[in-house]
Amino acid sequence: MRHKKAHRKLGRTTSHRLALFKNMSIALIREEKIETTTPKAKELRSYLERLVTKARRGDYNAHRAVFAQLQDKEATKKLVNEIAPRYKERNGGYLTIQKTRIRRGDAASMSTLAFVGTEA
Repeated sequence: MRHKKAHRKLGRTTSHRLALFKNMSIALIREEKIETTTPKAKELRSYLERLVTKARRGDYNAHRAVFAQLQDKEATKKLVNEIAPRYKERNGGYLTIQKTRIRRGDAASMSTLAFVGTEA
């Protein structure tokens, strides 16, 4: 039984899953919109929304906290200086998920994950 389990395992070990979220977060910060499977998008949303909330402070400690998670200087700089200030007045819900298609090879449900307010 999966009662009270916090997250999806996505068929990966913990370290592999965290590396996946880190790499997908960097890609989403750089491109501001990515397409992935729906379960990955739902898990990435909660991971990245925590980072945006930390980055909204915009001070030195926010840079450190975000860099500790992402390990990428350009993505950290863009998140703290460009993306997070857009959501200064917003209390969560920085990302939107839209289902797009069924992938042909394995019939996986695909979705786009994008920051709220970005142009399509």
